[in-house]
Amino acid sequence: MDVQGWAGVRRRVGALGDRPGADEVFGALGHRWALEGPLSGEELADLETGTGVRLPEEYRSFLLEVGAGGAGPGYGLFPLRREEGRWRLEGDGADLADLSRLAEPFPEHGPDPELLAALLAECPEEEEFDDIEEFDEAYEAWDERWGAVLFAPERTAGALVLSHLGCAQREWLVVSGVHRGTMWSDCRTDDADLAPLTHEDGTPVTFAQWYRAWLESAERATGTATRSREPGPGGEIPGPGPEEGHPAPGPEGNLLARLPPR
Repeated sequence: MDVQGWAGVRRRVGALGDRPGADEVFGALGHRWALEGPLSGEELADLETGTGVRLPEEYRSFLLEVGAGGAGPGYGLFPLRREEGRWRLEGDGADLADLSRLAEPFPEHGPDPELLAALLAECPEEEEFDDIEEFDEAYEAWDERWGAVLFAPERTAGALVLSHLGCAQREWLVVSGVHRGTMWSDCRTDDADLAPLTHEDGTPVTFAQWYRAWLESAERATGTATRSREPGPGGEIPGPGPEEGHPAPGPEGNLLARLPPR
């Protein structure tokens, strides 16, 4: 997406906050429809120099043209801020992203599914113990082994966590490696590995598609959607909304219900 692809988006987000029912949109009470100011070219250059990686084009143009965080999917985009000479993300779980490892490739594959299944099968059950303290000790020991696999720092190297959906579920943008530019769901709190967000045809969801799907869903929910949509990534015109045949976001307000084909 070039810079022109975000034309009008900041205005559209701001207009949503004035609509009746805006507070009923999932996550709106968290971001209040407010956007951070955009980064300057110098700030973006400083961020990329400091992290040693060029951000995916759709996200970097968003930072320059729309804002450095704020209103967006879930409870909003985690703001990027520079404090005491260092850049950081701010938000619930933002510290899960290690900005010093962004240049490392995001893993092409996650942990071995058979290993995860075997570990999960070993999870202690409370009814198997006569003493609650023995159960707690056994569970803590198992949880440490589980976390060492599923929450290993290298699992999310090369990625930025962008949004919190509640219940410790988050969504990530991959910035390095073969999956660069794609969005991933993080439901590790529910004992599941990270998984890519995909369209119905199995193609991966990019940052711009993810953000625009949220924006158009919010506009439909507040009665501000129009048929004259802006061009999407690559110049295509987004298709009709749910009322015209497309699925709506999932029950938590995210895209896990899968987006329509590109």
